[in-house]
Amino acid sequence: MADFMIAYDLKQVGQNYTCITDKLKKLGAFHSQGSVWLLKSTTNCKALRDHLKGCLDGNDELMVVQISDWASYQMNPDAAYLNG
Repeated sequence: MADFMIAYDLKQVGQNYTCITDKLKKLGAFHSQGSVWLLKSTTNCKALRDHLKGCLDGNDELMVVQISDWASYQMNPDAAYLNG
């Protein structure tokens, strides 16, 4: 299993976040901060991007990064998700 960070910016004011957050929840992702989610998965960055991009408009942004190392400070204790 690999660890991923997924971040998005839905630029339109009043944007409906339900589509992308529902997909992330169904994948078992952990909502880390704002528009940042953490995920353990056997897939890859491109497949995750392709799975989520249908929720985005033409001016929105999405980034999927496979994490090889990480550190945090004063994060929610649930951020230990990556350790488990």
